[in-house]
Amino acid sequence: MVAVTAMAATACGGGGGGSKKYSPSNKAITEVVNQSTKKGGTLKLVSSDKFDSLDPGDMYYASAWNFSRLMARPLLTFKPAPGNASYEFAPDLATDVGKTDDGGKTWTYHLRKGVKYEDGTEVKASDVKYAVERTFDKEILPNGPGYFAQYLDPDGTYKGPYKDSAPDKLGLNAIETPDDYTIVFKMKEPFADFNYLAALPQTAPVPPAKDTGKEYVKHPIASGAYMVDGQYEPGKAVNLVRNPNWDQATDPLRKALPDRIELLEKQDANDVDNRLFAGTAQLDVVGTGVQAAAQNKILTDKKLADNADDAISGALAYLAVSSKTPPFDNVHCRRAVQYAVNKSQLQRAQGGEVGSDIATNLMPPTLAGSKVTDMYPNGAKHTGDVAKAKDELKQCGKADGFSTVLTARANRPKEVAGATSVQNALAKVGIKVEIRQYPSGDYFSQFAGVPKWVAENKVGIMFMQWGPDFPTQFGFFQQIVDGRAIKPAGGTNLSELNDPAVNGLIDQATRTIDPAQSAAIWQQLDQKVMESAVIVPFGWTKSLLYRPSNVTNLVVTPAYSGMYDYLNIGIQ
Repeated sequence: MVAVTAMAATACGGGGGGSKKYSPSNKAITEVVNQSTKKGGTLKLVSSDKFDSLDPGDMYYASAWNFSRLMARPLLTFKPAPGNASYEFAPDLATDVGKTDDGGKTWTYHLRKGVKYEDGTEVKASDVKYAVERTFDKEILPNGPGYFAQYLDPDGTYKGPYKDSAPDKLGLNAIETPDDYTIVFKMKEPFADFNYLAALPQTAPVPPAKDTGKEYVKHPIASGAYMVDGQYEPGKAVNLVRNPNWDQATDPLRKALPDRIELLEKQDANDVDNRLFAGTAQLDVVGTGVQAAAQNKILTDKKLADNADDAISGALAYLAVSSKTPPFDNVHCRRAVQYAVNKSQLQRAQGGEVGSDIATNLMPPTLAGSKVTDMYPNGAKHTGDVAKAKDELKQCGKADGFSTVLTARANRPKEVAGATSVQNALAKVGIKVEIRQYPSGDYFSQFAGVPKWVAENKVGIMFMQWGPDFPTQFGFFQQIVDGRAIKPAGGTNLSELNDPAVNGLIDQATRTIDPAQSAAIWQQLDQKVMESAVIVPFGWTKSLLYRPSNVTNLVVTPAYSGMYDYLNIGIQ
């Protein structure tokens, strides 16, 4: 894995009128800030939207994965440490990383003894098996990655425990539990990165008797240091209190410092920033950085800049162009968008150079083998090439342009501002864009991630931001360009690309052991997807984060898209 380095903020995008500019201190990128073991107090968190889910088996946003570890213990997690160290596996529910003795087809994990749920019952290996099995049912749990179903049941014969005819609802033969503390995963083909799957929240145990299907989100049974106090009300609030049966002796990772954690959802994004400045809230759980007004304040106030971090997220901001919605089912219409967009304006919408670096290809610079290329050059300053765009429109039979629908997440002002930029840029070549906004918490489960909805609403372009599920090329590409990752709901291959050549390159790369050879295949894949023009990359995102002085143990975690690590935060 390559090093993730901090980039100093520049004056671009921050403040005006000749005010002196200050760079964020970036301390939390290289060290744990305000280290403390002080217990007690109430940690107050805020969010501009709701989680896609609080059910560990049904979540996909990095912020939800990060937050879920307060309540749920997956087999593995990532170290709460700065820089490269955050990419290292930390055994959580398991005693060690998984072991394989047949080249990666079979993976075995041993569970810690004495780990208890909030009701005092002990966690069993069969509960982990059940937790993974339930993620197969995308009707009940539409969100979350589909790796386990793809690799443990490539023929698609197992439909999940809710449709399982086995008396114990544990009928997936690819997972074995020879005893209460051992779980074995068996695949038909080797998969060297399986430990990354074990670090997904989907491996957090679920006791079958307590599973309430779609209602489980309201009170997932805690195996971690905290439990939901009462019921979670999506879009309103979630309060966590200590799990009375959590035992520090079984958990070397968690400090469990606050007595209580309170999260308010659906708050105005600018108000969230103001609460952080005032110290009345300790963290913005979304973790994608402050808004434009707050950015200006930080970059013109040394005291605020000293408490700020401009973190590289490792994520790509892009436009997903439908490969199915006419006339975007013609590659030349898609290529017209590639040439027409003004990436310089989109960068400004992201917060200027503090918010992103302009992207011209897909693979993040934080991954090994990343190589900058530009298949659709649209001017030295990336402001758009009208002539080339119009030529592509002629080749797709739409010389006079056409109308389309573009979606963005309503609670993300940067996307909303970017949508206006795209609308203006495409208007110059005759493409009329209707902007529709939807809440991020439902964006994948009800809107952009639902192929049927996209088709019915004639959606052609969708705003998207994607960070690797885990820090490998496979973790970045597979869920957004592999045709086998297309789902009825909760999907992230928004373009619905299903190119046999692309799918084949993914398989070839995952079977290639030599890192240099594998990297070359992923570079080839990057270019193959760019040829299809279904993704318009415009920014490698950075997050300007602010941390109040009264919060402890703050560290930026590249493993979770460059946000703060929520596992051990406390309050002074």
